[in-house]
Amino acid sequence: MSNQSDNILVIDIEATCWESKIPEGQKNEIIEIGICVLDTTTYQRVTTDSLIVKPVSEISEFCTGLTTLTPAYVEQGISLKEACERLQTQYLSKQCTWASYGAYDRKQFKRECREKGIDYPFSEEHINVKQLFANTLHLKKPVGMASALKKLDFPLEGTHHRGVDDAWNIANIRCTIIWQTLRNFLGHHFGKKHAARRSQKIDRNRFTRRTSPSLQQ
Repeated sequence: MSNQSDNILVIDIEATCWESKIPEGQKNEIIEIGICVLDTTTYQRVTTDSLIVKPVSEISEFCTGLTTLTPAYVEQGISLKEACERLQTQYLSKQCTWASYGAYDRKQFKRECREKGIDYPFSEEHINVKQLFANTLHLKKPVGMASALKKLDFPLEGTHHRGVDDAWNIANIRCTIIWQTLRNFLGHHFGKKHAARRSQKIDRNRFTRRTSPSLQQ
């Protein structure tokens, strides 16, 4: 495995939410930080983690229905401050590139850390996988994570809107972008047939996992 700082830290957060208007006195707060570490030297997803964060705001029935996270389960979580410290010490989040599907995760982290006086845990080296996927496939506009997986003919592994599972799936999309970029590079420099033979050495099956991360907890 490569040096930790060479990895890409794929992050997906879940936050408190409501079916309609946010109730008075409530806020969108992070309740899960899903993590998937992507080794850029082997194109493998090497580890996953789920940090459950205890918010001040309530966990609505709608939120539980969407994420499967219940008030009782989230009550056992850690503070956002502790979660951010763990990201930095365990995953070297300030020293490596990180990625998320869209800009929401980065904006939510920055806003909530600012409001709560917490040190922002990430570097400024951020990859917007949603936009990168659209650019790579020359799409007219970006698509959601589930739609991206469908376009790649990949299964959505685990539970959608569980951070740990979504991070795993997003890392799979990022792996495929690397694979496609390499094929394009080889095709440009060596010709399409030679590129196809070389790119076959990349085992795309290594990007697939049979058991979803959330079910292993």
